Amino acid sequence: MYGFESLSVKGDIEEGTLYPGLGHGENQLRWGFIRKVYGILSAQIVLTTLVSLVTVLYSPINETLRGNSGLLLFFAFLPFFCKPFSNPLQAVDFTVPEWACWGGGKKERKGSLHQVLWPLYIYQQKHPHNLIFLGLFTACLSVTVGVACANTDGRIVLEALILTGAIVCALTGYTFWAAKKGRDFSFLGPALFAGLVGITVAGLLQVFFPLGSTSVAICSGIGAIIFSGYIVYDTDNLIKRFTYDEYIWASVTLYLDILNLFLTILRMLRQGDN
Repeated sequence: MYGFESLSVKGDIEEGTLYPGLGHGENQLRWGFIRKVYGILSAQIVLTTLVSLVTVLYSPINETLRGNSGLLLFFAFLPFFCKPFSNPLQAVDFTVPEWACWGGGKKERKGSLHQVLWPLYIYQQKHPHNLIFLGLFTACLSVTVGVACANTDGRIVLEALILTGAIVCALTGYTFWAAKKGRDFSFLGPALFAGLVGITVAGLLQVFFPLGSTSVAICSGIGAIIFSGYIVYDTDNLIKRFTYDEYIWASVTLYLDILNLFLTILRMLRQGDN
């Protein structure tokens, strides 16, 4: 009796192991980290849904943003650039790396309105700044999603939501199953990055050389494939590579993967409908 019970418990533990070679204690910590990331990601999706609904249902907001592309771009880029503070009431001295400031090398500067940082990256491990910037990041991007949905037929938006949800659930489940079997998806990184650069350049070229509806739909379909690959790649990183302090950054990467997948599917369906 006791022998069978012991074997059953051992089997349950092995069935819950994320990937081969992971110890029991580390496995429990990793599961806790994953639950935390998906909890934050769920909150981001709920906030995006609420803000998008307000943008869609309250027509003055949608009309204002649709008629002012500069304001819409401001909301799109605001989450990425922000004035940093160590204390909300006081600017402090800090070192700004070369990649995080405009036109300057790495040197000591006083925090000011002229400083531009990637706050989510800089403050990802500093509470409560990380949650504040995460909320700002999510809310601003949600406004742009709301405008995209408001200018699309409701049937197409619903189809895009269903397809996105199905793809995300299927790919997430597959990645966890594959990781348990010992498979690794880190090799996807270079190819996905190259594809991302390609569709970004294609999007910029379209501004100057507009493409037809068929070409746009094809490019959007390729983008959907790329972001589907990123869901697998980043989920694999969540399981194996993100450190326990990087829960904010892990949720941001998955959120952007899902958001971009939804927008590319929405655009593809909209062009196909046209």
